[in-house]
Amino acid sequence: MKLNRIPTIAITVIALALALPIAALADVTGTPTLAANTALSFDTGTTSTSGGDILWSGTSMTPQGSAGAYNLGNLGLATYSTLPLSTFSALPSSFFTKSAIAIGSLPVGEVLAVKTNGGNYTKVAVTAVSGTSISLEFDTFGVNSGPTITQILNNYGLVPVGFTNSGIAQGSLFIIKGSGLADPAAQAVLWKFANGPLPTTSNGASVKVTVGSTTTVPAFYYSMASQLALVMPSNTPLGTAQVTVTYNNQTSTPFSIQVVQSAMGFDAYFGTGSGLGVATNNASGALYNYTSSIPPGTTVVLWGSGLGADPTRDTTYSTSNINQILGLSHIYIGGLDATIAYQGPSGYPGLNQVNVTIPQGVAPGCNVSLVGVSSSGVPTNFLSLPIGNGVCSDSVFGTTGTQLQNGSGQTTVNTGFVEMFQETGPATSGSGTQTSNLAIGIFESVTGASYGSSSGSVSIGGCVVVQSVSTSGSLPTVTYLDAGSLSVTGPSGTVAMPEPTMGLYEAQLASGFISPGGTYTFKGTGGTGAASVGPFSTSVTFPNPPLVWSNTANFATVTRGSGATFQWTGGTPGTYVIMAGSSTGTTTGAFANYTCIAPVSAGSFTVPSYVLSALPAGTGNSTLENTSSYQSFTATGLTSGFALGGVAITVNSTYN
Repeated sequence: MKLNRIPTIAITVIALALALPIAALADVTGTPTLAANTALSFDTGTTSTSGGDILWSGTSMTPQGSAGAYNLGNLGLATYSTLPLSTFSALPSSFFTKSAIAIGSLPVGEVLAVKTNGGNYTKVAVTAVSGTSISLEFDTFGVNSGPTITQILNNYGLVPVGFTNSGIAQGSLFIIKGSGLADPAAQAVLWKFANGPLPTTSNGASVKVTVGSTTTVPAFYYSMASQLALVMPSNTPLGTAQVTVTYNNQTSTPFSIQVVQSAMGFDAYFGTGSGLGVATNNASGALYNYTSSIPPGTTVVLWGSGLGADPTRDTTYSTSNINQILGLSHIYIGGLDATIAYQGPSGYPGLNQVNVTIPQGVAPGCNVSLVGVSSSGVPTNFLSLPIGNGVCSDSVFGTTGTQLQNGSGQTTVNTGFVEMFQETGPATSGSGTQTSNLAIGIFESVTGASYGSSSGSVSIGGCVVVQSVSTSGSLPTVTYLDAGSLSVTGPSGTVAMPEPTMGLYEAQLASGFISPGGTYTFKGTGGTGAASVGPFSTSVTFPNPPLVWSNTANFATVTRGSGATFQWTGGTPGTYVIMAGSSTGTTTGAFANYTCIAPVSAGSFTVPSYVLSALPAGTGNSTLENTSSYQSFTATGLTSGFALGGVAITVNSTYN
């Protein structure tokens, strides 16, 4: 085994500006009732006829000046009272908009986040609505020039707080995100081990971790004002810890985490914690990717952090006393249990490596699922690997590794997607179910890195999970493309597909339009302007006979500690089925969804318990979908285009 990998540290690149000293302010709170045409300043708590941070017109609330607002939803007054500053200060700037919020979206219990004209954060709850008046409760958090912690994450897995696999392990490499954490002029430069052990202070910053009556001091890989990277001391006690950052003689409010024995996070190719994983050849050290996939039977090295305590290397690079750290009991690749040859230190503080052999029986693909599981059933983050020879291929999706690799290297990737879709799910009002028949078109431009990372994608035979929290990161930037006028033609005639929003097309179809199946042709006339798509025509065959989910009743309640078996009949021979589910934590706001895929001929598929355990306890849904094979099409202005037909059945689920 090789012990020469230099650690990849997750660095959020942010433009650094000179911080100007500002006076600390106390919180400003209030419970005003606003009549029509009243402005309110959350910085001072005063009302006026104009200005302020928001203007209440009697029918809507509109941010004023440089202020912005973000609607968190109907969380209720009890939840509102418990929300800390970190919930609001971690929200990306793009979330705060100047859009008016209509009275219909402001029922009692609705909670808003406001970034004020003074640059402060305010939490706002609606307590009453009467005619054209609205009553609010608000708390504007005081400005403090000291450090603020918004997130603490495993450097590689990046699993946010609120999930069973979000703990920070003894001896692991972790990051602290926030503001004012270190010298604002400092650059994120990795420590050079030629200069000695990792330091416990960096650019004026220091960190303490307190569990009970014991305090430990982590050592730094790097520091900058918005992010720190450190190694959790191996002698930190297990349990609930309070983490503080001290900079410029000021100490942050303690941030709570769980210090655990083991919580492995694997390195992702694009540094996102999901999508394509980092794997190197055990003999040559070569890095695998979409155009250089991994043949079954190959032993590869996976990189990451969190297997467990390693006191020899808390601060110092060392290849002595290399012993395994058995943090993982299993590694599943494409759903198959792979042989672990070694798991333990790499030599660098906090950096672990796992040597594993790709199972001979794994189905090839570009996004073959990868996940490790501890002896207690706790999973790592979910990644994927390209399995095959040379350029990987997922023929069922019509994609190759060349497309994925080339796309990931571009600044933007323009994609087009059209689909015939029949969905059966819970009725929007009352009990029972309802069925919708839709024709859908989506034309958009996304960043190359997000395209290449394939987060949430999975090849046949495996499962992946994507975990998030409303405050865990920024939304991807999407630009929609104009494809002109769209229509779909089938045995029953032609239906126009309106474009309510540029780049998004949808038509409600009569129930007989897609039954009993057949071939359907999508046509686009082509759009105008710079962000447009040229004319195209493509056809799909709708699944026949339609899929029937035969055990929907079993998914009303899903026990996360047990596997969940989908059973079905029907579906077009030679196609595949997608099993999916999602849940939102009852109290944490944590959200996760899983996706599994299997051939329709299998007739059943069991979602493993380690997949379900990555979802939070709460409410959500479960879905079974059968789609045709992806058909590719081309058009001027598109990097790639795909068309398919599908049937989906969704039920509400409670995840225990």
